[in-house]
Amino acid sequence: MKVYLNTVEKVKRFVEITSRFQDAIDLSGGRFVVDGKSILGIFSLNLRRPLEVITYGGAEEQEILRAVQPFAE
Repeated sequence: MKVYLNTVEKVKRFVEITSRFQDAIDLSGGRFVVDGKSILGIFSLNLRRPLEVITYGGAEEQEILRAVQPFAE
């Protein structure tokens, strides 16, 4: 799923949501991949472009995708 985190508030809210899950969540911005629960990691990406949410098929995968749906492009 692609998400757009173009404001500080969106990044903060995204991290609040993803931090509630046990499963790994990564964000990919081009050739860089960071922890989707790390505010500093997310700010190291180019936030003017959409980011790819990467989940690894854990038990919470569908819940994660539903929770971050409001950030979809």
